[in-house]
Amino acid sequence: MMDKGKILAVDDTPASLRLLTEILKEEGYEVRSAISGELALRAAAHNPPDLVLLDIRMPGMDGYEVCRRLKADLATRDVPVIFVSAVTETDEKVQGFGLGAVDFVSKPYQHEELMARVRTHLELNRLRHHLEDLVMERTAELRESRNKLKTSLLDSITALAATVELRDPYTAGHQRRVAQLAIAIARELQLPEEQVEGVHLAGVVHDVGKIRVPAEILSKPGRLNETEFAIIKEHSQDGYEILKSIDFPWPISKIVQQHHERQDGSGYPLALKGEQILLEARIVAVADVVEAMASHRPYRAALGVDAALREIERGRGTVYDPAVAEACVRLFTEQRFAFLA
Repeated sequence: MMDKGKILAVDDTPASLRLLTEILKEEGYEVRSAISGELALRAAAHNPPDLVLLDIRMPGMDGYEVCRRLKADLATRDVPVIFVSAVTETDEKVQGFGLGAVDFVSKPYQHEELMARVRTHLELNRLRHHLEDLVMERTAELRESRNKLKTSLLDSITALAATVELRDPYTAGHQRRVAQLAIAIARELQLPEEQVEGVHLAGVVHDVGKIRVPAEILSKPGRLNETEFAIIKEHSQDGYEILKSIDFPWPISKIVQQHHERQDGSGYPLALKGEQILLEARIVAVADVVEAMASHRPYRAALGVDAALREIERGRGTVYDPAVAEACVRLFTEQRFAFLA
């Protein structure tokens, strides 16, 4: 039988821990249980798990401290941590994400939701490690198998992007369509094909950091409040953190980090200006805005391509790179560019 993954479940309430353990075992996972933070750290250090499900409010060492120590240890710092807790305050959830947790499941939880989150983050972690292996393989065998490995790399990075879309059905296909337009803009600017390739892959995963945004925020039908928007804005930096250790032939992680930066310094997360922003990131930024405005979102109907182009024209040279903005407008007005389904 295929190894589905090793999970460490941590909860100071015996009944809750027993229920969580039984649910996971029924799904075929190898499960170890810990009834305190101290025992959890000892178990993780002895045999690092693939995923940790962690309660927050525990006597002695609470879940926040357990997460902090896991992330400080080389052996466990890359192990995804999902908080499973009755904590409901947004500020407390933000604190957990700040410590490095990848997700938050509120008690009492639905069995199906918990398992979906577990599967998503185990798969994301596997894909991330697979990407690292592929890049190492690509470097070692570049001369003899470049095309084959490029295809494998694209397949894996597409799967990584699809993992995000599983949690955000309203924007399914968004990353793929952004990549389509970004490629077209890069070619309109006559960039070398090698550089276009990097723009393509960055476009496909530019929102990968949204895997760490709670699903209820991603799909919220109304306006986001200030705290929720602050969480959303973390996705650029989170995407960088997910991708930075992978040695791509292109600066993928930095493009992902910078795709919400703006020419006048009004963007995030670094408030970069003008030429401080990678050209590839400036391309993805324009493609991202156009696709988002042209498509339906849970909080508004599609605004259409014409409205998107007016926004790009309005911000040309101040918010958006002028050459990139002009290339984008030409694609739609002169070359009849259209998003593929």
